[in-house]
Amino acid sequence: MPLHTSMLGASTQRYTHVADARWLMAYAAGLGDINPRYLDTAAGTVIAHPVFPVCVEWPVILGSREMKGSEHITRAEAARGVHAAHDLHLFRPIRAGDELTTQATMVGIEAIRPGARYLMRLDTTVTGSGELVARTWQTGIYRGVSVEGAGGFVEQPPELPALAPLAKPHVVAIPVAAGLANVYTETARIFNPIHSDRAVALSAGLPDIILHGTATLALAVTALINHVLDGDATRVQRLGGKFRAMVLMPSTLRLHFEASPGLIRYTVLTEQGDAAIDEGFVCHR
Repeated sequence: MPLHTSMLGASTQRYTHVADARWLMAYAAGLGDINPRYLDTAAGTVIAHPVFPVCVEWPVILGSREMKGSEHITRAEAARGVHAAHDLHLFRPIRAGDELTTQATMVGIEAIRPGARYLMRLDTTVTGSGELVARTWQTGIYRGVSVEGAGGFVEQPPELPALAPLAKPHVVAIPVAAGLANVYTETARIFNPIHSDRAVALSAGLPDIILHGTATLALAVTALINHVLDGDATRVQRLGGKFRAMVLMPSTLRLHFEASPGLIRYTVLTEQGDAAIDEGFVCHR
């Protein structure tokens, strides 16, 4: 069945979470990121890792399957959906104790050769005040699914940073432990069985359990903060990239990056030399 363009402009219900210190610390620790800003409660209020918003967005992504017009997509077709690109804007760090409300709006649908591509805007605000904390423009693809109706956009996403090819990149090795996908599943509270249940992964045609794309993104961002931003995560204003090759475990990723004022460009390569994340960027103050 097709992805129906009647979904354009539709929004999910609102989902509310309390980002308590336990969750923020578990997320960072699960990534092996021991930055004291994420872990040391004795030093003050802990803050979230910059990629943490994906955690409160996950139930909203699932909730988008109940959005108006989504009834045209079968469960099997929904299972063929892949997270293709991520563009996360951070307006201030999430702090322990924040109560956050997240909602998604379908802003774009179009037919492409692999299937149906969609763009969702996810807004995370402080419950009550409405202060915008994070906004994500997430691109997904339903492989082998057609589009019904006139595709298009009800809202245009912001332009991506200008990303020249990496000329003389720095290279950093990022080890990926055998059990990281299971750990990330629990600490991020992102439950997709292809990342934690080998039987499900094999039945889906995968060679084994694979690492979440957002976990690969978070590992890269951790390394960039430590190597370029002196460990100061509060300087990160925007981050993202395009998800490509799957990451198996255990393995060692290679982060290639170049930094210029206000911008870090990067690529994450698998052990086989394939791009797990391409056209990556971190904008910072």
